[in-house]
Amino acid sequence: MTTPAEPGQERGTSRVHATLSLLDTATEFGVPLLDLQALDPEAIPEGFVDPDIAHRQHVLPLARNGNRLFLAVSDPASATALDDIKFRTGLEPSPVLVASDQLASAIERYRGRPGTQGNDAAEVEAAARPSTTVNEAVDGAPVVKYVHDTLVSAIEAGASDVHFEPYENTYRIRIRVDGILHEARRPPLAMAGQFAARLKVMAQMDITERRVPQDGRIKLDPIRAPRTRDRRSGTGHGAVDIRASTLPTLHGEKIVLRILDSAAASLGVDDLGFEPEQRQRYLEALGRPQGMVLVTGPTGSGKTVTLYAGLGLLNGEDRNIATAEDPVEINVEGINQVQVNPKVGLNFATALRAFLRQDPDVVMVGEIRDQDTAETAVKAAQTGHLVLSTLHTNSAVETLTRLRSMGIPAFNLATSVSLIVAQRLARVLCPQCRRPFEVPPDTLLGEGFTERDLDRGLCIFDASDDGCEGCNHGYAGRTGIYEVVAVTPELQRHLLADHDSVVLAREARDLGYEDLRRSGLNKVLQGTTSLREINRVTARS
Repeated sequence: MTTPAEPGQERGTSRVHATLSLLDTATEFGVPLLDLQALDPEAIPEGFVDPDIAHRQHVLPLARNGNRLFLAVSDPASATALDDIKFRTGLEPSPVLVASDQLASAIERYRGRPGTQGNDAAEVEAAARPSTTVNEAVDGAPVVKYVHDTLVSAIEAGASDVHFEPYENTYRIRIRVDGILHEARRPPLAMAGQFAARLKVMAQMDITERRVPQDGRIKLDPIRAPRTRDRRSGTGHGAVDIRASTLPTLHGEKIVLRILDSAAASLGVDDLGFEPEQRQRYLEALGRPQGMVLVTGPTGSGKTVTLYAGLGLLNGEDRNIATAEDPVEINVEGINQVQVNPKVGLNFATALRAFLRQDPDVVMVGEIRDQDTAETAVKAAQTGHLVLSTLHTNSAVETLTRLRSMGIPAFNLATSVSLIVAQRLARVLCPQCRRPFEVPPDTLLGEGFTERDLDRGLCIFDASDDGCEGCNHGYAGRTGIYEVVAVTPELQRHLLADHDSVVLAREARDLGYEDLRRSGLNKVLQGTTSLREINRVTARS
């Protein structure tokens, strides 16, 4: 016969079960466990978290250590609460698990203490409420500071783009570093409208227009961003130019900021990642008094930087250089740069025709998009000018067939195009934490390596999974991989015969030109990047 448990015994058993459950939760989430009853209530710091916010999010500040704010929580899985506190305080929350009933009692005592509702807390609390006026949305100090800090952090991380993205239940901010998007922050969704308003004011857009996309530019004041230092070069920034674009989405305006890297103007040809023979071909083409140099690749592959490295060599008092761009990403002293504006009739072709009346030596067209621009560029190259431009094609030889499809006669291409550069950007392995990577010989051959490569003895490296203090998940910066094809008499004959890109590519290989894939594999052999990275940015032959 079972003896019924005494009431006190039942309560004790219940407390044991609750404690064991808390221990399991703490172990599962890897957070410390604290008995709040052992904590002096007067030791709880004031001024970090508004009491009403603590009550709403069911958290309690315990202590601060540097940039970390230790928070008592009963649910360590509540990312919303932690993100909210991070946004409001600017500190990194570190959860400490406590019993829910103890936390509720402690929060009530915290709310009842005099002086805990400070001006700063009230200001931040007001910022999180929906704005009732446009001025509130734009001028709210917490929003201004948060946006500014986000941009400074992105610049310090070496980001090329910042994405502000509203969704139905969340809001996230992502940054693109070395070509890869990473989540940076998750502020409260209630701030979405204020973020949009603030960014649109900074970019001189119409903040009342939310139905159509808008474009604008931001110049981040260096006085207000004194800490901005490039992660890769360690050099301080001056004023930072940023291109802004808005997009009306189902759940609000998405805003993407492109950080225009003025440091790219100082890059030389030797910094780009050319193989020695590729570099020599590029320099020879730039040294000619006339002809066309074309750089091709997808958006974000570094085409503009490659062209500006070449312009940097040509820029001198003995040359008149003009460029037409959309937009002008790199401001360079000594070069006449024109921002095209199709709304008023100033497109690439119009600008190029105007250049030809300005006694130019070198002209650069941001992109050949149509037949009119292509015909004008070819004419300029045939009449004693050096022309630089870009196209969107997958390989060097496909550029020739692309221009043919635009209606440019084969004869004009054969006599005007002197060099084509196809390129991609690959992440560079961090030299501090890269690790050797064993790959079976058959697999290496299947990836495109040759028996000769294997005979020389391969030492392939891969990125560290965890990375180190000096890198971004095992990678630090990017380098170019290139296919550099000079239009030789042999290629001219195939072009005049109107052969397709397959025949032209075969002829280029027979002439010893390496394609993008082989150029990437060379970077793997050199230990510059990983095979995984080359597989990401190039296609297997």
